[in-house]
Amino acid sequence: MTISVQGVVARGKGEPVEVTTVEVPEPGPGEALVAVQACGVCHTDLHYKQGGIGEDFPYLLGHEAAGVVEATGPGVDDVAPGDFVILNWRAVCGRCRACARGRPWYCFSTHNASQKMTLADGTTLSPALGIGAFAEKTLVAAGQCTKVDPAIGAATAGLLGCGVMAGIGAAINTGGVTRGDSVAVIGCGGVGDGAILGARLAGAQTIIAVDVDEAKLEWARGFGATDVINARAADPVARIRELTGGFGADVVIEAIGRPETYEQAFYARDLAGTVVLVGVPTPEMRLDLPLLEVFGRGGALKSSWYGDCLPSRDFPMLVDLHLAGRLPLDKFVSETIGLGDVEEAFAKMGRGEVLRSVVLL
Repeated sequence: MTISVQGVVARGKGEPVEVTTVEVPEPGPGEALVAVQACGVCHTDLHYKQGGIGEDFPYLLGHEAAGVVEATGPGVDDVAPGDFVILNWRAVCGRCRACARGRPWYCFSTHNASQKMTLADGTTLSPALGIGAFAEKTLVAAGQCTKVDPAIGAATAGLLGCGVMAGIGAAINTGGVTRGDSVAVIGCGGVGDGAILGARLAGAQTIIAVDVDEAKLEWARGFGATDVINARAADPVARIRELTGGFGADVVIEAIGRPETYEQAFYARDLAGTVVLVGVPTPEMRLDLPLLEVFGRGGALKSSWYGDCLPSRDFPMLVDLHLAGRLPLDKFVSETIGLGDVEEAFAKMGRGEVLRSVVLL
C-alpha cells in the first residue's frame, strides 16, 4: 500500500522542477515515514537539478528537513510515531571499519530506505541525498531521523540537516577551531556563515569573512565575522595575512568548492595551519599546487563531509544551544515558501538574494 502526496520533482537535467503526485510506501523493516514540516532549499538540490551530482533522474528533491515521525516499520526502536525529528543523510551503520574504530562520523556504509518512492505512473524516484523532503511525506531509514526538542520549530531545525551543520562542523569538528584562533572563511553563503558561527561558538579571536558580494559580507558580520574582505576589491590572501600579523590564519575554510578559491585558502593559512574544504566541487575541477609548498607549509589539508557531524551527538546539542540563546540559527531563514515556489527559490539563490528559502508544508 502506498500514500499519495505532493512533491517537487526534477525530471531532467536543467529542466524546471514541477510539483506532482508522489507515491510513498508504508514503512518496512528499519524504515520511518515522516510528515515533513519544513525543508530548506539547499545548493545541493540545485546540483541535482542541473545534473552535477548524477544522472538518476527523475529526482525527488529536498533533504534539509524536519518533521514528525508518522509511522515506523519493524525493528525500529530509536524513534516512534509523534517524535519531532531532523532528517540527516548520513545514517551510520554501526558496523563498518570507521564505526568499529569509534569514528562513526566517517561511516563508510550509511544507509537509506530500502523501498523506493515513485511517480503516479510507477516511475522510480531518486530521493536527493537519500531523503527527498520537498514532499508532504517521505520515507527514510529510521537512522536518518534524529529526535530533538520541538520547541526550536521546524523551519529552523531543518537547517541542521545539511548546510548550517556542514558549516558549523567544518569549523569545530573538522577544523578544530579553538579559543584564540584566527579563522578565515572564503564564501559566505549558508555553509560559510555556518562556519563563521561555529568559529565564534568555539572562541576564535579573529574571524575573517571573504566574498565578492557586499550583502553577503554584511550577513557574515551578523554571524560573528570580525573582519570582511571583498575579493573584487582586494587580494584576499594578502589581506588575510595583514589581518593576522603577516602570518596567515590558523584555520581557513573554503566554502565554495572551486580550485581558485581553494588555492587562496592554501596560501592564506599560517605555517602548520589547516585548510578545510567544505564547498562541493564539480567532477571536472582540477587543482595544481607545488608539492614542495604542500610539504614546506606543513599543517593539514582536510575535506569536511557534512561537517564530520554525528547527528545523534550534534543535533540535540546545537538545538539546545539555540534554545538557550547562544546559537541564532533562525537568522539563516531568509523567507518561507510553498512547494510551488522552489524553482524561483533556486533563482534567488543564484542571484545571492537569500541565505535560505525554507519550504513550509
